[in-house]
Amino acid sequence: VELGTWDLATFEACGVPHEVAVTGRHSCDLDRLVADLKPICEMQIRMFGEPAPFDRYLFQVMVVGSGYGGLEHRSSTSLICSRADLPRAGVDEVTDGYEKFLGLCSHEYFHSWNVKRIKPAKFVPYDLTTESNTTLLWAFEGCTSYYESVGLVRSGRIDTKRYLQRIGRSLTRVFKGTGRLKQPVGESSFDAWTKFYRQDENAPNAIVSYYTKGALVALALDLTLLDGTDGAVGLDDVMRRLWADWLATGGAGVAEDGIERVAAEVSGLDLDAFFDHAIRGTEDLPLAALLAKVGVDFMLRPAKDQADLGGKPAKLKPRGDLGARVTGGGGDAKLASVFDGGAAQAAGLSAGDVVVALDGLRVTGSSLPKRIAEMAPGESAEVVAFRRDELMRFTITVQSPPATHAVLTLSDDADERALRLRRVWLEGTR
Repeated sequence: VELGTWDLATFEACGVPHEVAVTGRHSCDLDRLVADLKPICEMQIRMFGEPAPFDRYLFQVMVVGSGYGGLEHRSSTSLICSRADLPRAGVDEVTDGYEKFLGLCSHEYFHSWNVKRIKPAKFVPYDLTTESNTTLLWAFEGCTSYYESVGLVRSGRIDTKRYLQRIGRSLTRVFKGTGRLKQPVGESSFDAWTKFYRQDENAPNAIVSYYTKGALVALALDLTLLDGTDGAVGLDDVMRRLWADWLATGGAGVAEDGIERVAAEVSGLDLDAFFDHAIRGTEDLPLAALLAKVGVDFMLRPAKDQADLGGKPAKLKPRGDLGARVTGGGGDAKLASVFDGGAAQAAGLSAGDVVVALDGLRVTGSSLPKRIAEMAPGESAEVVAFRRDELMRFTITVQSPPATHAVLTLSDDADERALRLRRVWLEGTR
């Protein structure tokens, strides 16, 4: 098989050889890339404890015009990224795209411990002939997603402000869907094969991601442990105990209640209520109160526009909200999703409808959200749309956009205890 041309770079992390192989047309500054990957890898190896669980590690990177994704292996990872996300020579800043790529590398590398070795007992041995169900994906993917960002801030690749922005964007992704109020994250884990990987237009209203909500559960658990033990025990200690158990048992899997049990044993805390709420419940996590314990202020604001990802403050002005996700750009304005409780749903519109006119004027995928935003909350308009091949008319009354976009900032009046717990949280040191 012709594999094409690979550009190679090497570095050592805690004495272990690491290689980066990049294929596809690119202008990546490989020296900069390996200089940034090295401290991320070293942070993770040292967190679990040396030696690393492999003798050599390989990052395999395929560069394309537009793409993102990764797959973990026991001593390597296969990644796909957009050309613009890689660092270029002479550019010192960590762009949003490069931060995203470093986060992907951090995520897949953490899987070397959490999934490729520590894994649910139901995956030991893994049956590749059928679907395997576990309620623990919130931990094995969610905790990995959490440490993906922790790895960036503890290794100094991003600062605290950008780390809080990453958490804010994760919160926003969860708060934008009402599925979080209907599906527990443990159930989301168990139903991965039948729901998460078979999403339809109603997914935001029906399900929650065990990746994103799981990362928030990991954050909440970390802060709960740090607060309850006055900084003596955190999620790092739980992960280290899981790793030690894996080594001691020769690779035995984690029981469905294993993480809950280990967290309680390591911390000495009664965590039953926490896990009932976080894993088996559908109420929002008490993250505002928990973040206050480490001197971080939490707020929710409306979206600035459809492209707003959250995480950052924004200057907002009153505007109308459709309560739907619109696709189509300069072409047909198709409602990809209609959100529960929004103006579009109240008017009788459905996902899949193609809106052709608003108050007698033609709209496109890009102009419809703008036209709606120009309307005052409470103002009504006639919507003409095709549902399949039927032309239908609706009267929509636009609403104010809901407060779904999270912004986290460092508190100006954090006390000494909060500052101390924050250092343990962000630096991983006692």
